[in-house]
Amino acid sequence: MKAPAALPTPSPAPSFTPEHQHKVVAALRQVLPRECILYNEEDTRPYECDGLAAYRQLPMIVVLPENEAHVVEVLNVCRKLKVRIVPRGAGTGLSGGAMPIADGVVLSTARLNRIVRMDPYSRTAVVQPGVRNLAISEAAAAHGLYYAPDPSSQIACSIGGNVAENSGGVHCLKYGLTVHNVLRVRMVTIDGEVVELGGGALDSPGLDLLAVFIGSEGMLGVVTEVTVKLIPKPQIARVIMASFDDVVKGGNAVASVIAAGIIPAGLEMMDKTSSRMVEPFVKAGYDIDAEAILLCESDGLPEEVEEEIARMTEVFERSGATAIAVSTSEAERLKFWSGRKNAFPAAGRISPDYYCMDGTIPRRNLAQVLVGISKMEVKYGLRCANVFHAGDGNLHPLILFDANLPGEFHRAEEFGAEILELCVAVGGTITGEHGVGIEKINSMCVQFTETEREAFFAVKRAFDTAFLLNPDKGIPTLQRCAEYGKMHVRNGDLKFAHLPRF
Repeated sequence: MKAPAALPTPSPAPSFTPEHQHKVVAALRQVLPRECILYNEEDTRPYECDGLAAYRQLPMIVVLPENEAHVVEVLNVCRKLKVRIVPRGAGTGLSGGAMPIADGVVLSTARLNRIVRMDPYSRTAVVQPGVRNLAISEAAAAHGLYYAPDPSSQIACSIGGNVAENSGGVHCLKYGLTVHNVLRVRMVTIDGEVVELGGGALDSPGLDLLAVFIGSEGMLGVVTEVTVKLIPKPQIARVIMASFDDVVKGGNAVASVIAAGIIPAGLEMMDKTSSRMVEPFVKAGYDIDAEAILLCESDGLPEEVEEEIARMTEVFERSGATAIAVSTSEAERLKFWSGRKNAFPAAGRISPDYYCMDGTIPRRNLAQVLVGISKMEVKYGLRCANVFHAGDGNLHPLILFDANLPGEFHRAEEFGAEILELCVAVGGTITGEHGVGIEKINSMCVQFTETEREAFFAVKRAFDTAFLLNPDKGIPTLQRCAEYGKMHVRNGDLKFAHLPRF
């Protein structure tokens, strides 16, 4: 491949030496309280990774600013000293987006955890980035409102991290991702400038930089405040659990629901491996003999829900469902969902380790991709439990392996990379809500051309000319692909294999 005329290259940072660390700590102590700066190994160890624990790196320094002014000062210090910064939320991300840099600073927003304002009349909430996702809905419940995006980690994940990764959840089919539920973001640029993107209205003048920023994984700025939309809690919600004796039938049933003009509040799918690992853990009442189960929720007015449940039941019966159960109470509805929400921790009951992938495909290709994954299980000699947001085609295959066995983690990585290749091949993408981080940086070479990657870098340069904010994440340079990668062709497509993680 021909190299572009001018590759984007991050500004070199000083090597991590004790002298350099002391210099940066001394500068930070001029602008932050001492208790907001961590640099001893025992204090920085908890920050060595995010939810993707397979990749770890001790940071040189961790800072915990307590307000927006602190964030501005930290960025000013780092810019002057050319120190690279990795913004971090609650650390629940699953793509290594918050993995530190050895000679860099981790900027945690955990202490910016205040709900600034709850406005039931405009149905909005203004929150700081360290506020937990679920805490917003808990605070809004008194007004009959809630915040719709509900990642499985919502009890712990923060709204700042949700903005960085454009997180979704089981109800994203009807209510959208983070980008559809945020009106305004207040953030600090690498130059120490406080900027507001979006506004209090549904639209704002000028370019839609809010949508550019949401999902940018900390590469463009540091969030200090977010205005989110709240919606009324539905009067009633019920869930159908439909069982299928074949994953292909289950996948086709998903497409049939949407084709019938029905937009459920949630539409999730789990295969037999997933159901069998979850049921003993949660006792959600799942059909563990089914090859696949679908969880399909309807919410709204009682009359609307009754009609929609009837229509969905009819679609599932026509699609070959072997059993259908409908929740009869709120407790049973929550029980059905508890299994899906606990799928990841339940994996630990049947495997020492698991590798959670995240790709998105057109709904019509669900069955095709599931069959493809089952063939890969044989190829790599590893089991895979499939749980995903079926309604919007967001797959979360859980590749089960044992890191204690030589070569198994490498096979799991190769397995995951091939799943993402298949997603791209059928017209999908390499991520849905987990982001790129370091995990999928190699797969970016599969999906995007050199010209497209350069366009991504142009956006980053517009916000961060010094390339100090979360560098080496999200966008691979051709230099890395060429220097560290072994190029080969699989099924006629360019594939970069065996790339190291940064």
